[in-house]
Amino acid sequence: MVLKHNQSLSELRSNHASTGRLCWIGLRSAHRQAIAMPETAVLIENKGIEGDHIAKGSSKKRQVTLIQAEHLAVISKLINMDAVSAESLRRNLVVAGFNLLALKGQRFSIGGCVLEGTGSCHPCSRMEEALGTGGYNAMRGHGGITAIVINGGPIKIGDQVRIMPE
Repeated sequence: MVLKHNQSLSELRSNHASTGRLCWIGLRSAHRQAIAMPETAVLIENKGIEGDHIAKGSSKKRQVTLIQAEHLAVISKLINMDAVSAESLRRNLVVAGFNLLALKGQRFSIGGCVLEGTGSCHPCSRMEEALGTGGYNAMRGHGGITAIVINGGPIKIGDQVRIMPE
């Protein structure tokens, strides 16, 4: 491997060790409803995930929420649990093998769809309800990111996650 010195910030932001992969999909038809966990879903441009209650609203920056699969273990350790399930965290997509924080402010693809990271997905007070005492603080810094859908289409578990060239 050849290391380049004096790379621009743009070049550094585009360097990733590998592509990520989508490993979980979750959606709720209405607020506080049970989460459906399909193997496939459809992203709708400027809306979110078809069938998810967020896609029915008018959210401009929080159409899809993503969390890092590797952070599930961190969160569980911080609340002294053996494991934390993805559905208890109320996010739409779980991604493994790719640093989600690198996607904030960047366009990225999942399968054939294009999304843009819009910011951090901070925990809400419901994390105490879902995870028990300390759940809110365990999620701080590990809540993932929010994104908007630029180009929609079908996604499925196993799809690659890649940053789009600038």
